Amino acid sequence: MRLSRPCLVAFGAVTFAAGSMVWPASASAAATNYVALGDSYSSGTGAGSYDPDSGACKRSANSYAKLWAAANNASSFKFAACSGATTATVTSGQLGSLSSSTTLVSITVGGNDAGFSDVMQTCVLQSEANCKSRVTQAETYMTNTLPGRLDSVYTKIRDRAPSARVVVLGYPRLYKIVNVCVGLSNGKRTALNRAADTLDGVIATAAGRAGFTWSDVRDEFAGHELCSGDDWLNAVTIPIESSYHPTARGHRLGYLPALTGSARAAVKQDA
Repeated sequence: MRLSRPCLVAFGAVTFAAGSMVWPASASAAATNYVALGDSYSSGTGAGSYDPDSGACKRSANSYAKLWAAANNASSFKFAACSGATTATVTSGQLGSLSSSTTLVSITVGGNDAGFSDVMQTCVLQSEANCKSRVTQAETYMTNTLPGRLDSVYTKIRDRAPSARVVVLGYPRLYKIVNVCVGLSNGKRTALNRAADTLDGVIATAAGRAGFTWSDVRDEFAGHELCSGDDWLNAVTIPIESSYHPTARGHRLGYLPALTGSARAAVKQDA
């Protein structure tokens, strides 16, 4: 997902330190031919240490996908996730990484389809009433249009990788609701959290229809949202596209455990 520069003008730069904890290697590497698909929450935008060859896709060495591949000694790893990706661009630009030999796929997608960047800009720059109205508009899209788009991309993933275990990861809530926190009003924060819940619900249901494994990251990020005092997400920061994305700690301590647990569960289920 991407945000444009007006957000920075509105709030100024807020940066969060990325963690440096080391995640222990998994004891089992049952799925070794791994392909990471999706948007900026999978590419690692906001986590730093970007591969210069990835350009605007901003694929980070700190992303959960890279961390999982290294910790589990994946025999092959293809990193196709790209900042700004939608269901359409995943279909048109990322599925070529899949094949009949792919054994594990991870993906986050749907937020950009629902207008993540525009929703955030509206809530950052405009009134609470406008923010809530824009969130409601996004939720209508999520409920009415997004399911068909997810069904389409999930079907194409299965067609390309018929034997793969596919883990669909969700999105965290952005805020912990507290009495004192600089920035947005609690009315705006509550609306944005509700949108995250709506989005995750739609994605989880679509993943179930496809027979894929759903991994909800809201539990991992609980207590580590913005305003928590131990944030694993960037607020408005430099570079601007990192805003409202997981930090390196968010990938290492939030998304990586979510993928690890879901991949293990999928392996047991297959067995």
